[in-house]
Amino acid sequence: MLSIEHRIAQDIAAKPDQVRAAVDLLDGGATVPFIARYRKEVTGGLDDTQLRLLEERLRYLRELEERRAAILASVEEQGKLSDALKNDLLSADTKARLEDLYLPYKPKRRTKAQIAREAGLEPLATGLRDDPTQTPEAFAEAFVDAEKGIADVRAALDGARAILMESIAEDAYLVGELRDWMWAKGQIRAKVVAGKENEGAKFRDYFDHIEPIGKIPSHRLLALMRARNEGVIELELSPTVDSEQGHAEGEGRVAARADIQHRNRAADAWLRETVRLTWRVKLHLHLTLDLFGRVREGAEDEAIRVFGDNLKDLMLAAPAGARTVMGLDPGIRTGVKVAVVDATGKLLATDVIYPHEPRKQWNESIAQLAKLGKQHGVDLIAIGNGTASRETDKLAGELMKKHADLKMSKIVVSEAGASVYSASELAAKEFPELDVSLRGAVSIARRLQDPLAELVKIEPKAIGVGQYQHDVNQIKLARALEARVEDCVNAVGVDVNTASAVLLSRVAGLSAAVAENVVKHRDANGPFANRKALLKVPRLGDKAFEQCAGFLRVSHGDNPLDASAVHPEAYPVVERIIAQCGREVKSVLGDSAFLRSLAPEQFTDERFGLPTVRDILKELEKPGRDPRPEFVAPSFAEGVEDVKDLKPGMILEGRVTNVAAFGAFVDIGVHQDGLVHVSALSHTFVKDPRDAVKAGDIVKVKVMEVDLPRQRIGLSMRLDDEPGQSRSRPAAGSDARAPRDTKNGDARPASRGGSTAPKQAAAPASGAFADAFAKARKN
Repeated sequence: MLSIEHRIAQDIAAKPDQVRAAVDLLDGGATVPFIARYRKEVTGGLDDTQLRLLEERLRYLRELEERRAAILASVEEQGKLSDALKNDLLSADTKARLEDLYLPYKPKRRTKAQIAREAGLEPLATGLRDDPTQTPEAFAEAFVDAEKGIADVRAALDGARAILMESIAEDAYLVGELRDWMWAKGQIRAKVVAGKENEGAKFRDYFDHIEPIGKIPSHRLLALMRARNEGVIELELSPTVDSEQGHAEGEGRVAARADIQHRNRAADAWLRETVRLTWRVKLHLHLTLDLFGRVREGAEDEAIRVFGDNLKDLMLAAPAGARTVMGLDPGIRTGVKVAVVDATGKLLATDVIYPHEPRKQWNESIAQLAKLGKQHGVDLIAIGNGTASRETDKLAGELMKKHADLKMSKIVVSEAGASVYSASELAAKEFPELDVSLRGAVSIARRLQDPLAELVKIEPKAIGVGQYQHDVNQIKLARALEARVEDCVNAVGVDVNTASAVLLSRVAGLSAAVAENVVKHRDANGPFANRKALLKVPRLGDKAFEQCAGFLRVSHGDNPLDASAVHPEAYPVVERIIAQCGREVKSVLGDSAFLRSLAPEQFTDERFGLPTVRDILKELEKPGRDPRPEFVAPSFAEGVEDVKDLKPGMILEGRVTNVAAFGAFVDIGVHQDGLVHVSALSHTFVKDPRDAVKAGDIVKVKVMEVDLPRQRIGLSMRLDDEPGQSRSRPAAGSDARAPRDTKNGDARPASRGGSTAPKQAAAPASGAFADAFAKARKN
């Protein structure tokens, strides 16, 4: 059997030595961002994506080895560990194969077969299988024994059958063969539960649905599972397209493995019935559960990947930068909450205005906003995209026209997770005296300045840019999203003298407690003058410093290199460069022509190879460079403020809010995101929607279809498409399809009640989408 390192190497397209080096670093306490950035020579240049996959596979394979050891010990303790079984267990390369082999030896509750064996019926079972010429009833008479619980011939034969069924069903080779066959040929069949047609209308596409289990898209599988969990449909796994024919083939495979043939001998009919029951009652049921679990796990992994990709795009969205911002958290009856923050994010002022129903204090609200804008020198107005967003956007537009001298600009931003933050312990600690409703306005203002710094304060799951986030394994989801957040923070870097404790806690090597200590030390002793000063922070030792130093920035400190991504351990390399050219560090920074003229090979040594030296020279060209794009705001069309204002054929500008496996959702300023199906993202074939767009992108779209009753908008990025053209569509019931509650981070209609319990999405759009899907399904 291949070693763990060799198996992982195959999975991530690397060499075993690279994997071994990375595993040693991880086991030594190194973080993925640190290894990816500062240990390229050691790992042979493994990137963060490979390292994250390596980390996940390492966890799985080590769990597999622990389980293997436990099984070997258990079977050996039973005195049943033969050399052949030991070799099989040692060569099992998946948890499923391992459990198949262990099944006959696994301690379990007393089964019918065990009771029958204890009653002495095993010779009856093996006798009938080995010699089918015997008449079952006549042979069984000798085993009737009331004292042993065998009251009559029928009881004896039932016991014998239970023994044979268990023996056949626990054949690891047979189970493995049938699993592979069912995976290759099996069909998932969905049928609506009688009487649930109206209640489960959103899942009507699956009231009579069949699809190969090995090819079903992740979002559709999760939709089916959700519909089943809600009691709307029943699911079964048919061996082949023709269900009865498939069951017959399954029985035939079982009979062949058990060497049971039908030759019209006395016991053949009894044995064939045993085979039929073994397949239908034991094996088919077991494999159905097993394969549903397998395909669901794959679908969940894909859903988690999509969520992680969208989260990364959102967190690495362009920051507006250090500018004074007025945040407006729209509301109707409860008013529009207002918060002004300075260029550093410090809260300057708050207020509540009532421009909308029922008070309609329009002019008074404009006057109050103008007063705040003038008093604090507001540059930007950030407007949350929830309820009353467009009405509030109109208010801001009128404010800018009436008070053009203030030179303010307005931008609609995502409120995703704002209310979760507002009610959090962190927000209460940051603003103990501030009303919960006003904290949301602060968050909206700050996330325009720096989305990354503000979004790290919110539990990743609450940001709500995934599909079926409430249906997947929550532990695995949390682990994957935390990893994405960590990668994003470390890719950008953090200013140690301005960052919050929660942002610092996402830096490689810094725990939440140490991050708090960094802030306390900063508050007590003033800004850090250099990176070395971090070693004075309580509990921030040499190992933590090694991990975090390269990702922390000290602007305007003692050493210009402390504001760059050059790790302190590599400063000697820069010193060699400086010594050769005879210039100061400050004069070299940003001098692209000079730095590109240098030969990296001249500055390598035993510790720092070409990859590191090249990274250093690249960093010196643009020290502390931010990998995020330049900030650009979408321009929403005037007079288009509600879904009812949309007309097929309109061309609008919007921002991509979410990317799912089947397409992208775009905010075009009408309170409801529209869907650009994957087939309408480009004139060329698009396999993965993220190859065409990412969350945060600003795009032009054409309105293709508007379904007012269900608030559904079909869009196309192929601007020459004509409305009414057929388009495939995604699964019913998808989180990603539903109206966004951007505050609570759940895919559902916005509610001010604050509940975050998952609710189901409304039914998908009809019309051309439905026609295309129905046609595809038929084909």
